Amino acid sequence: MSVLKEFKDFATKGNVIDLAVGVIIGAAFGKIVSGFVSDIMMPLISPMIPGGDWRAIELWHGIKFGNFLGTVVDFLIVAFVVFLFIKAINRSKKKEAETIAEPTKQEILLSEIRDLLKEKK
Repeated sequence: MSVLKEFKDFATKGNVIDLAVGVIIGAAFGKIVSGFVSDIMMPLISPMIPGGDWRAIELWHGIKFGNFLGTVVDFLIVAFVVFLFIKAINRSKKKEAETIAEPTKQEILLSEIRDLLKEKK
């Protein structure tokens, strides 16, 4: 098998395509969160900060704490949304597993018929 064919098989597998879509959506979601933090959250927090501009907060010799604070808030929001998303997926899978675990009436009847046939032998 040639290297190109192996690469084509690898690239067209569902997992690789799903991963690519996830990365693209994740990057777009990151921009949304950054906009939310910088345009909505931080203007609400800025009046509580001495000087008023959270981006301008510097600690010692130009250490830009304000920008770092914005990045931390971005991360926390993204992490929380991902947590909620994973939690919802797990809850959905759990409900699906519970519904699959219960046998149907046909399966119960077939099991009873099988057991009766075993008893006659």
